[in-house]
Amino acid sequence: MHSPPVDSPTAPAPYRTAIRTAVALGLCSFVLLILVAVDWQPLLSVDGDVSRTTHRWAVADPDVTQAFRILTDWVWDPLTMRLLCAAVAVWLVWRRAAWWTAVWLVTVSAVGTVLQQGLKAAVGRARPVWPDPVDSAHYAAYPSGHALTATVILGLLLWLLHRHGAGPALWRTAVAVAGVSVVGVGLTRVWLGVHWPTDVLGGWLMGAMLVCLAIAAHVRWRP
Repeated sequence: MHSPPVDSPTAPAPYRTAIRTAVALGLCSFVLLILVAVDWQPLLSVDGDVSRTTHRWAVADPDVTQAFRILTDWVWDPLTMRLLCAAVAVWLVWRRAAWWTAVWLVTVSAVGTVLQQGLKAAVGRARPVWPDPVDSAHYAAYPSGHALTATVILGLLLWLLHRHGAGPALWRTAVAVAGVSVVGVGLTRVWLGVHWPTDVLGGWLMGAMLVCLAIAAHVRWRP
């Protein structure tokens, strides 16, 4: 039996919405990737202006910079996000009936890691270099692994909360925490001078695209 096309009335509305949003995000991600790969000068100019400004602020305010280092290295670090993902997956398996969702969650998280590392290797963009750095980072710059990982994992967890009918207070709190975390981790990476702004934007766009594709897969294929 053939699966219904994306625009078929029999396809669930969340599936159609997720696919359309993923396509839009994918196009934006692709355009940004091409501009970064070809070193489009207007984009590099904006990146440089923003990065130089935030680096001056970071050097001038060491207390804020130290707080941002703690947040980005411990609270919003990709390892922390993956441990959170693993903990939720274990809880889902413990519920027994949710084993498929646990596998889905871990698989999408792994795909996000492979995607970001593959793009870093393919694009090979150099990170910002400063005479007075306030932090350091490894691997290539584009896209930001912190931004992509936080977007993917927190986006998936929000979807699961929504599916399980979280109460209004819990839902508002979760959205606020996820929003602050996703935006905050991107801003800290630029502030600390280890990423260009477009690295973070690329991580956000690709992370959101992956979340939408994962939601579509969950809606369509969950047994």
